[in-house]
Amino acid sequence: MLKFVKHHLASIDNVDIYPIISLILFGSVFLIILIRTFLADKKDMKILSQIPLEDEATFNSKK
Repeated sequence: MLKFVKHHLASIDNVDIYPIISLILFGSVFLIILIRTFLADKKDMKILSQIPLEDEATFNSKK
């Protein structure tokens, strides 16, 4: 199976750019999520952290 995939990938021109693109995409998404997490309002994070512990009626009344 690996030889089959390896053979077909070797026949594609400029296939070596795809791992670089995927690494850049993953890294940028990770950094965006990390930055948004650190810059988020602490009050909102406290409310969001309590969601799994409360029932739906209590959560809706706090909005």
